[in-house]
Amino acid sequence: MGNEFAEHPSHSAEYFGDTRDGWWNPDYVELLARRWGLSRVREVLDVGCGVGHWGRVLGRVLPRAARVTGVDRDPVWVEKAAERAAARGDAERFRYRVGVAEALPFDGDTFDLVTCQTVLIHAADPGAMLAEMVRVTRPGGLVAVAEPNNLAGALLRAAVLRAPVEETLTLVRFQLLCERGKAALGEGHNSLGELIPELFARHGLTDIQVYLNDKANVVLPPYRSAEQRATVEEIEDFARREFWIWSRRDTQRYFLAGGGEEHEFEGCWAAAMGAARRTAEELAKGTYASAGGSVGYVVSGTKPSPPSSRHLQGGVYRNP
Repeated sequence: MGNEFAEHPSHSAEYFGDTRDGWWNPDYVELLARRWGLSRVREVLDVGCGVGHWGRVLGRVLPRAARVTGVDRDPVWVEKAAERAAARGDAERFRYRVGVAEALPFDGDTFDLVTCQTVLIHAADPGAMLAEMVRVTRPGGLVAVAEPNNLAGALLRAAVLRAPVEETLTLVRFQLLCERGKAALGEGHNSLGELIPELFARHGLTDIQVYLNDKANVVLPPYRSAEQRATVEEIEDFARREFWIWSRRDTQRYFLAGGGEEHEFEGCWAAAMGAARRTAEELAKGTYASAGGSVGYVVSGTKPSPPSSRHLQGGVYRNP
């Protein structure tokens, strides 16, 4: 249990641990499969696949004949994803290759489903990435993404209800400035989930559907389940290493780029670390509890067929 990739230099390594396995309720994913008509899907592209978490989640509800291709810019993650698929006996069904999301190495109109999980939030130009996802989707196929509003999480913690108002406002402002600075530096927008539906519409997708992930990552003493233990270990590990949402170095870069003042940073960082230590101390005593709320959007849209490939029936174009 834990995160074998903690402190690894590759992207998103701090968030590829065991906690990621608990992001979805299985019955909710089954519901998504019915809403999206995944029984008809045969070719899937998982963009920014990392070590394969999202593709594996979907694989449980895809037809057995469906094949998932994962693409990631980092060869380390491609290798790890392939190793994990092979260990499960799924090497033929799940295949991985190196590629950049903004220039996908595939022909247009190839996949029935093109999808990603918490990837657009890291894109310097999410519109360019989405355009590529649309390009490689076949006409009538589906683009579907799972992206959060991470800023909302700043107010969805049990500790916020007990903390002094000024401390809470300090931490919310700190995170907001950091998120804006990260976006200004071209490293992604951590709360982009709020903007995804409009982005889909601008890129010509139709039948846009927006849902909320119904998963709550509850933490309740005595923390016996594997999922809760993974969460507890991650919180304690972050506090021990003084890792916030990002490392101290990255946090300072983002804070200053977002409009924060140099002289403010130490106080904001101390407030964030103090809150993290208190949470870790309560966990060690077995007194910490949280409902584990978050705001994660699931957005899907259909790539329309070009007019030349549709039939005119009763004054309305219909797909053949």
